[in-house]
Amino acid sequence: MTEIATLFHQLTLGVYVVGVANAGQRDGFTAAWVMQVSFDPLLLALSINPANASYPLLRAGGGFAVSVLKQGQLELARRFGTRSGRDQDKLAGIGWRPGRNGAPILEDALAYFDSELNGSMRSGDHELVLGRVIDGRILAHDAKPLAYADTGDMDGSGALYPANF
Repeated sequence: MTEIATLFHQLTLGVYVVGVANAGQRDGFTAAWVMQVSFDPLLLALSINPANASYPLLRAGGGFAVSVLKQGQLELARRFGTRSGRDQDKLAGIGWRPGRNGAPILEDALAYFDSELNGSMRSGDHELVLGRVIDGRILAHDAKPLAYADTGDMDGSGALYPANF
């Protein structure tokens, strides 16, 4: 991993599976760029690459569900982060339930936030999406969250940072 990739891995980021759904289709993707941005209204922001197979479902479905992964769920993060939903059902064999807008919530997650789309803006090679939280629960009170630093270069992002900074 490059020095700049190591630098950005020091940001305290969790690892999440973001579920999306629209018109009977559903998908999910692994994300680390999720954060709270407001108390009133209660808003979350996440960053998604518009080329991601989940992006059109997120936009058309009008919402998303963020499942917080636990320590020990690295393979689950890998499953949702390294496979494309265009040619396979990443949710097959995984326990999940639909949120209020149909977006998948992982049953074995540490916690979840169910959100309605509240706005978005292009942010470099990603889209920053805001969601108003409409539901959420802690599912595993004694668990610790999986940190992005624990994933190493699983997502291959080390190669995406600029060579000079």
